[in-house]
Amino acid sequence: MIDYVSRVENLAGVLLQRQITPANGSLLEKKWLNNSEKNMITTLWNGIKASFTQLKPTARILTPLLLAVAIPCQLEAAGPAPVNLLSTANFVILAGAAITTTGGGMINGDVGAYPITGASIGLSQSQVNGTIYEVDASGPVGAVIAPALLFAAKNDLTTAMNDAAGRTPVPTDPDHLNPNGGNIGGLNLPPGLYKFTSTASITGADVFLTGGPDDVWIFQIAADLQVGSMRNVILAGGAQARNVFWQVGTSVSIGTFAVFKGTIMANQGIVMNTSSTLDGRALSYSAGITFNGDTGQLPEPTAPLFASISRTATNSAVVLNTTPYFLVTLQSSTGPSATNWTTIATNTPAASPWAFTDTNVMTTQRFYRAFITAP
Repeated sequence: MIDYVSRVENLAGVLLQRQITPANGSLLEKKWLNNSEKNMITTLWNGIKASFTQLKPTARILTPLLLAVAIPCQLEAAGPAPVNLLSTANFVILAGAAITTTGGGMINGDVGAYPITGASIGLSQSQVNGTIYEVDASGPVGAVIAPALLFAAKNDLTTAMNDAAGRTPVPTDPDHLNPNGGNIGGLNLPPGLYKFTSTASITGADVFLTGGPDDVWIFQIAADLQVGSMRNVILAGGAQARNVFWQVGTSVSIGTFAVFKGTIMANQGIVMNTSSTLDGRALSYSAGITFNGDTGQLPEPTAPLFASISRTATNSAVVLNTTPYFLVTLQSSTGPSATNWTTIATNTPAASPWAFTDTNVMTTQRFYRAFITAP
């Protein structure tokens, strides 16, 4: 069952109503802060904003709900712009050589290896909540033969790695250039671009990345990344794993029972040791990946945001800012009821924004919402 919370606010951000609804549509909790459903509906029709956020972990990420006029609401993010992962975005593991395991746990997302044969993929489909892609038919039962897709993903990984490695301005201050001599364990790092001219490590203590949900961290590491046993990357202040990028010149080792956050883009091998966990991606361009961890899962993607909605007498043009390469579903309704939504489009756009024209006759007020589905 997928539960979600509906929050209805006015344009000043004052909470008018909070409602918790499970997927079957029955009402678990309803709390009116203005004690007037009529006033809430009137406010809706005069341009309120409503947002849906998850109550339980789920693969459906919902947008803000809007009437047929979009109300942009974007806070300025700190740090550099995020790295565009292109078609690698759906992969938890993408390797250039063998993928091995000696009893690792579940992987929530896609897995692939290129150019090596499918026989080099040592994971089974029962371990993967997603798709295993292979170049030929020699791999795990249930894998999908997709050499062209894998070739494109490896090219996109090169593009993403070069993007991260080439970010400027090159740090020169000691807080961003080889901070703490290269060992960031025990530090609390704000959003930004960090450069390591040799090995980077997280040992002795956990590292905190503190910032908002749209803030970005990029780590440029010339040599290895070494994460000690039972060491954690801790996100604070609303920071999100999807906005943390580790560009590594050689190899990566994540220690036993360590908790790691963010996307690893390594030139060589990646090892997730026993009972480690990854909220992010392990992407290796030229070498293999060892997955002995408990879990590996894609970071929660950003919910789609309505960029604009323009209406005529017969149709409306809906434009969404969404995460490329994730399935987006657009729904409409004549009212904000959680039980009265009709799917009008599904798409996996390769770029954002994505536009759709709703040609249904607009005889009444119309609401829109959308969500993206992770593998």
